[in-house]
Amino acid sequence: MSVIRAFIAIVLPPEVLVCLDDVSQQLRQELGEAPVRWVPVENIHLTIKFLGDVSESNIDMLTDFLQSIANNVKQFEFSVGGLGAYPKPHRPRVIWVGVEAPTELMTAQRSVESEMSRLGYARERRPFNPHLTLGRVSRHSTNQDIRNIADVIKTQTVGYLGCARVMAFHIYRSDLKPSRAIYTKLFSAILSK
Repeated sequence: MSVIRAFIAIVLPPEVLVCLDDVSQQLRQELGEAPVRWVPVENIHLTIKFLGDVSESNIDMLTDFLQSIANNVKQFEFSVGGLGAYPKPHRPRVIWVGVEAPTELMTAQRSVESEMSRLGYARERRPFNPHLTLGRVSRHSTNQDIRNIADVIKTQTVGYLGCARVMAFHIYRSDLKPSRAIYTKLFSAILSK
């Protein structure tokens, strides 16, 4: 039985990706050689549900479930802007740009979470906090590295970067390579109009 790593996500329009790339480049310049693994702009997306290991024989069932959810979700928009870090701004591990989550997004994510748990995929323990990951701070960072990264994040202001219209949810395969993750779109579930 062949297994892949997979997740369900929303893609961003090119004009928002350009703005995110600008923010990422500015942070890279400010942080210099800081131990951060930056996400290539073409890989930035809004994760709705990380599935983890998925049997390839289950992909058809997953696509059917996702399409049935999408049939009951009307297209919607969300805005992108702001800068922060998880778990806390003074202890950054993930550097992100924010998403203003409309009710439709939160409702759709709960539906996906519920349906995927019925299929046996573990529920996320943490509440859904929509964000766009720009970079991940290395686990091998020193305390000084972390303080420096936190100081830069606190001094940067990222305003409104644009709006994304959500017309589909996508299932992606994730192949981890030494240099970066390679994402391959497997299926798109079109939302209702």
